[in-house]
Amino acid sequence: MGYIELNVLDNVVKHVVIGIDLGTTNSLAAIWDENGPRVLAPEGESPIVPSIVYVPESGKALVGNAAKAMGVIDPEHTLFSVKRFMGRGLDDVKDNLNLLPYSVTETDRHLVQFQVRNKKITPQQASALILQEVGLRAINVLGGADIIQAVITVPAYFDEPQRQATRDAAKLAGIEVLRIVSEPTAACLAYGLDQKGEGNIAVYDLGGGTFDVSILSVVDGVFQVLSTAGDTALGGDDFDRAIIRHMQAELLIAGHTNEQLATPTFLASARLTAEKAKCDLTNNPVTSLRIYLPEEGIDYRSELSCESFEALIGPLVERTIDHCKRALADANLTPESLHEIVLVGGSTRIPLVRQQVEEAFGRQPHTELNPNQVIALGAAAQAQVLTGGRRDVLLLDVTPLSLGLETMGGAVSKMIERNSTIPCSHTEGYTTYAENQTGLELNILQGERELASDCRSLGKFKLTGIPPMPAGMPKIAVRFHLDADGQLTVTAKEESTGVTSDITVEPMHGLTDKEVEDMLTQGYTNAQADFDNRRSVELITEMGTMLQAINKNLAAATPSLDQETLDDLQTTTTTAQTAITQGPAAADKDSLQKTRDALEQASLPLAAVLMDSVVKSAVSGKDLADL
Repeated sequence: MGYIELNVLDNVVKHVVIGIDLGTTNSLAAIWDENGPRVLAPEGESPIVPSIVYVPESGKALVGNAAKAMGVIDPEHTLFSVKRFMGRGLDDVKDNLNLLPYSVTETDRHLVQFQVRNKKITPQQASALILQEVGLRAINVLGGADIIQAVITVPAYFDEPQRQATRDAAKLAGIEVLRIVSEPTAACLAYGLDQKGEGNIAVYDLGGGTFDVSILSVVDGVFQVLSTAGDTALGGDDFDRAIIRHMQAELLIAGHTNEQLATPTFLASARLTAEKAKCDLTNNPVTSLRIYLPEEGIDYRSELSCESFEALIGPLVERTIDHCKRALADANLTPESLHEIVLVGGSTRIPLVRQQVEEAFGRQPHTELNPNQVIALGAAAQAQVLTGGRRDVLLLDVTPLSLGLETMGGAVSKMIERNSTIPCSHTEGYTTYAENQTGLELNILQGERELASDCRSLGKFKLTGIPPMPAGMPKIAVRFHLDADGQLTVTAKEESTGVTSDITVEPMHGLTDKEVEDMLTQGYTNAQADFDNRRSVELITEMGTMLQAINKNLAAATPSLDQETLDDLQTTTTTAQTAITQGPAAADKDSLQKTRDALEQASLPLAAVLMDSVVKSAVSGKDLADL
């Protein structure tokens, strides 16, 4: 019998957990080992993987630098900035489409998809290819380790659909997401700010496609996000677009046509030229702009000074500062109460950005670590914590928008308020409105307004099997639970029967940042009107419940009521029914309140008769000693 010698000890597969920064422009991985966190890069190469995918006529897609090189040669089949489209619908991203050299359409579920070589590719699929490339590079660096889990970072302002899209991309890439971590929190971990006692920290994160600012507090290794603000469609890509528009304007003056300046080849060349100019101006007072496309009839040469560049991007940088001011206000802090400022993202290398941030917060920010690597290093630190590392740290993130339920009449019952620390849960009791109601539809809402019509519906589900009972008798407990990754689960349970139903909310697509901003702004500016409108809806609902009870019991109680009481009931019930029929928009809150109060006052004798009847029935046939 022959034997095969197996050197099993030298071929043990190591299972490791890595941290991944899945970026708009670039992505990379890092790991925490005995020497601390480090980015993973093949020897002599950069750790950066450009977040670009090239789709060839046949064969496997190219990812990273190879795909970036194809961007000029074959721009119509090269996907970039896909992170901006994660969890989005076509209407959400329409402002980003005019400078794309490839076609963008929508799926049946209203999700963005790219049309490339007669193939339909979603942002999740493209991101999965990027994650696979990042994972393969990490595996090679680690000598064949089996990467089965990862901590992946997302912008703090990513809503649930965008975070879910990130999880889906990882799943497609064969990577289990151990935790979704906000990029600002990862940056604090990378700088070791959890080990500096206690204090307040502002993290300004300006990447290629997204911006967010977070205000955190740290006490004894516990990070708590106090507030967050930002824009998931604002970043270095927009600085590039400002330069592209500047070049297009100069070319139009030189006699070129809009058609020439909108071809895929021109847009791809202009994008690379703008990106190079932006980087050059970080360290130089002036840079050259050059686009040579003889087949397009374009030979463009110009110069761009740092002053001109700052004038082009000034309004964009100012928008980020406005978000910083709002985040501070939401956290009830002033710049003087901050102890640390952290800059994250490649776009924070721009001198104007650093200057504006230092002026806004009144102190010099941390810039010691490479801003392109700090997020991945922080993700690796969190991975080390989650896999039993000795570093004692706890992350408490927040939800960027309020979550609630639609109640009778279209009002909103807020279950989890904006900027609530997650993970968190909230349970509230509800009941039925109609007699013998056996089912209940729950509409889950996101937003800051008081009426459902002004908020975004995230999903609906039904609770059925409720036993037929009088209106108001069933006791239904509804529980909202946000986990540490920001995933929402809603559960409804009818207490007497134990009948339950639940939903893990996976909406079709996320909110645009304009919608987020509008929700917050309108929530402030319309607060009083919203409160009045909601109160009107509630008053209509209360009167409806009262009329049901009056109509149900009036006939039996009529012999015990005097004519004046009956006349009052007739008048007030007619007025109340008219108000209900006309709806809350037909009368102001105060007049509805008077109608409701008059109905309640007129029904008091009826209530007294019913109570007297109940008491007599309860004591009938009993001696005083039995009571």
